[in-house]
Parts: sequence; structure tokens; C-alpha cells
Amino acid sequence: MASRRDFLQQAALFAALTSSSRILAAELAKTPRSTEGPFYPDKLPLDTDNDLLIISDNLDSALGTVSHVTGRVLGVDGAPLRNCLVEIWQCDQQGAYLHSKSSNAEKRDRNFQGYGRFSTDTQGRYYFRTIKPVAYPGRTPHIHFAVSRGRERLLTTQLYVQDDPGNGRDGIYQSLGAVKDLVTAAFTPLKNSKIGELEASFEMIVGLTPEEK
Repeated sequence: MASRRDFLQQAALFAALTSSSRILAAELAKTPRSTEGPFYPDKLPLDTDNDLLIISDNLDSALGTVSHVTGRVLGVDGAPLRNCLVEIWQCDQQGAYLHSKSSNAEKRDRNFQGYGRFSTDTQGRYYFRTIKPVAYPGRTPHIHFAVSRGRERLLTTQLYVQDDPGNGRDGIYQSLGAVKDLVTAAFTPLKNSKIGELEASFEMIVGLTPEEK
């Protein structure tokens, strides 16, 4: 299995090849904000690392399609932001969140961490191993993201799956209008994976000026 360093290196190359033209064209358009939603964990799990598929020393892995989600956090001038805390949370393969009021909590996959965090490196890069997001009643598949620096929340947003049929019916996604492409990523097959893993790249541009860094 590839190491975290390998995936971070892949993320940097992937981002450079696929995102630079978009960033230049958009003149570093800020990543659109979105609602945090009602299901940010009301009690964080004991394991909060960036691998949501394995909880602590459990031998069983979570259900779902393994997905490697990578990217960078950048300022509006394109400079990478290091030591930013990136958090993600999402429902499991059954559509249940790690939250006491999740509508189908009794069906929750106990092997899915549901929440993870990662501090960006010197190049602003982050990495998560999770599952491809799935739909739950009323919402298209998505992953919640939050970026913080110290006690300041810099960004709260959601990442969507490119070409998912539910996107056209999702009010939150459609409300983003022309900028929704900035929070949409293709989940594509991971090269040489023997178990059908996917990868996705998501760069987040937060509204920090050089003076604020």
C-alpha cells in the first residue's frame, strides 16, 4: 500500500497539472462557502486521524468505495498555507452521520470513523483516505470541509461528486450557481489499484491577503 508521503507527492503533481490553468483563469477565485449543516459531530470520536476507514486498531474496514482525497489550501495570492487544520465529516455507506440525531443512527457503520482532521504541510497539502460520498434523503453525495487556523475558521464548504445524478436536484448545490464547479471534483480510478480505489483532488482558496498571513 502506498504511503501517505506517496499520496501527498501525487497530490502535488496532480494539482499542478490539473488545477493551475483553472486557478489562473479564475484569478484565485475564493472557494465558495456553504452551510456547516446539522451533523458536525456532537461528540468527536477518539480516533480523529486522516484515515476514516480504520478506527484505532480495529481489523475491520468501513463499507464503501475507498477514495483518496487530496489537495492544497491556498491564499488568494496563490501561496500555500501551512499548519491549517483541515476537517472533513460525511455520512457512511448507510447514509448515517456520526451524530446523535442522525436519522438512521441505528444503521450506522461502526467501522467508519465519520470525521477526520489533517494539518497542511509546508506546501499547503492535505490528504484523507475515506469513502466516496453517498446520498442520503434530501441531499446529493458530498463531503463537508472546514479549514481553520488557530481558533479562526477560515472556510466551511462542501465537496461534491462530478456528474452525480443527484446534483441537479440538490438545492444547496444549485444555489452556488456559476461557482459550483469550484467545489466539484471527479472521483477517478486510482492507477494500479487492485481493489477499485478512487482519487479526487480539491484545492481550497481562502480569503487571506498576504498581510494576514
